[in-house]
Amino acid sequence: MKAVAEIEQPVAMKVASCPLGSGTCGVDAPSVKDTQSQWAATPLRARLKVLRAARHAMASLAEEFAAATSSQLARTKADTLVTELLPLLDACKFLEREAPRLLAPRKLGRSGRPLWLGGVYAEVHREPLGHVLVIGPSNFPLFLPGVQTLQALAAGNAVTWKPGEGGAAVAALFAKAMREAGLPAGLLTLTGESVVESQAALAAGADKVVFTGSSEGGRSVLRDLAETATPAVMELSGADAVFVMPSADLETVAKAVAFGLRLNGGAVCMSPRRLFVSQTTWAALQPLLLAELAKVPAVPLQAVTAARLHTMLDEAVEAGAVLHGKFAAEAQKPVVVTNAMATMRIARSDVFAPVVSVITAESMIHALDQYAECDYALTAAVFCGNGDMHKARKLASLLKAGTVLINDVIAPTADPRVPFGGRGASGFGVTRGAEGLLEMTAVKTMLVRRGGAMRHLAATSDADAPMFAGLIGVMHGKGLQQRWNALLRLIGR
Repeated sequence: MKAVAEIEQPVAMKVASCPLGSGTCGVDAPSVKDTQSQWAATPLRARLKVLRAARHAMASLAEEFAAATSSQLARTKADTLVTELLPLLDACKFLEREAPRLLAPRKLGRSGRPLWLGGVYAEVHREPLGHVLVIGPSNFPLFLPGVQTLQALAAGNAVTWKPGEGGAAVAALFAKAMREAGLPAGLLTLTGESVVESQAALAAGADKVVFTGSSEGGRSVLRDLAETATPAVMELSGADAVFVMPSADLETVAKAVAFGLRLNGGAVCMSPRRLFVSQTTWAALQPLLLAELAKVPAVPLQAVTAARLHTMLDEAVEAGAVLHGKFAAEAQKPVVVTNAMATMRIARSDVFAPVVSVITAESMIHALDQYAECDYALTAAVFCGNGDMHKARKLASLLKAGTVLINDVIAPTADPRVPFGGRGASGFGVTRGAEGLLEMTAVKTMLVRRGGAMRHLAATSDADAPMFAGLIGVMHGKGLQQRWNALLRLIGR
C-alpha cells in the first residue's frame, strides 16, 4: 500500500500567478522538499494571499462541505457549517491578519542585556519546521485538522493530512480550495483514513506531528515518535467537568449541559462528563436538567463505544449509583448518573456518548479533590451568579485544565485568537491562536556582536576568581552595602 497518496493533480497556473515564481506550479513542479523550501522562502504576504483566496473558495463551497460531512456524525448540516466551516474560516482570517506580526523576527534590544555582554545584539527568528504530519479525528474532521493545516502552511511548511474515519471527503474539498487558491503542488498531501495509512505516514517521517484523538491513540503515536525523537502536539480527549455554584442560573446550567450532550451526539472531547454540585443545588437543578435532556434526540453508538458505556454503567449501578435514563446502543438518549463517586470509571472516562455523572460536594472547594481523581484535564466550566464572579475566577485558577470557561461550555473555545490544548491525559502542546501558529515553527536565535570587549576569548586562571566574584557581587549582591563592598574589592583587583 502506498504510504502517502498525493492529492489529485493541481490545475496548471500562469507563471505570474505562481507564488513561488519558479516557472510553473503544475505537473512539472519540483520535489516536495524543494517545493517546501521555495514556499518557505516566499514572502509571508504572498503565502497569506493564497490562504485568503482559499478562504473565499471554501466559503463558496459551504453547501458542498455540509453535504460531504460523514452521515455517521450525529449532527445537522447546519451544525456542520456552524461548528466546523465557520470557525475554520475565522481561524484563516486570524492568520491573514496576525501572522505577519507573530512570525516577524523579534529584536531584543539593550534592555535586560547583561552588562558583560555589551555589544551583542539578539534576534529571535521563527522558521518553518519543514514537513508537518496532521492526524485528524473523526468527530470534527474539518475544523480541527483544517486549522492545523492552515497554520502549518502559513508558517511555510509542507503538510500531510491523514483524515479521521469519514473525513476524506471534506479533506478533499479543503485541498480543492487550496489548489484553486494557488497552493503549489506537493505542499498539501492527503492519505487514506485507515489506521494503516496513519502508521505508514508516521513511518515515512515528519519534522513534527500534530495528533488529535483519544488518549490511547496518542500514546501509541508517541511510542512511534520516540524512536526518532520527533516533536509532537497531542490534542487528546477529556472527561470534562462542570462546577455549579449555588448562585448560578440553573436554567442556563441545564441548557448548557444539554447542549454539551446533544452536540455531535455527545462525541465531543469537551462534552460535560462530570457535574460537581452541592446536594441543595442539585435538588433544584435536577428537574430542570432532566427536562432539557428529554428534548435531546437519541443517537446510535459505535459498537466499541456502546460496549464500554454498558460495562461502566453496570459497574456504577453495582457501586450504588442511580441511572436516570437507560442504555440503548441503537438509539441512546442522554443518561444522568446520580449518587456517582469521582473514582467510578464512568466519571473518569472519555467515552463518546451522551452521559454525565453528578458528583455532590459540600462546596466547590471540597470538589477540587474529587476533580483531581480524573487524569484528563482538557476543559472545565464554572457557573456562577454575577455577584460570585470573583469566587468563580478563583476556582478556575485552581483547576488543572487547558481551558476554563465561566458561564458557558464548548462554544467560546472556537475563538480563533485563543490557544487550545490539554494537560495530563488530555495531551500537551496547543493548536489555534498565536501559540498554535508558533507551534508550527522552529526557533532560531541570532546573536550579532557589534563591538564591545571580548575578554572571554582570553584564558583564565584561578587568580582571576576573586575578580569575577567581585563582579558577581556588584551585579547580584543583596543591598547597596554588599554591592558597594564588592565594587571596592573589584577595584582593588
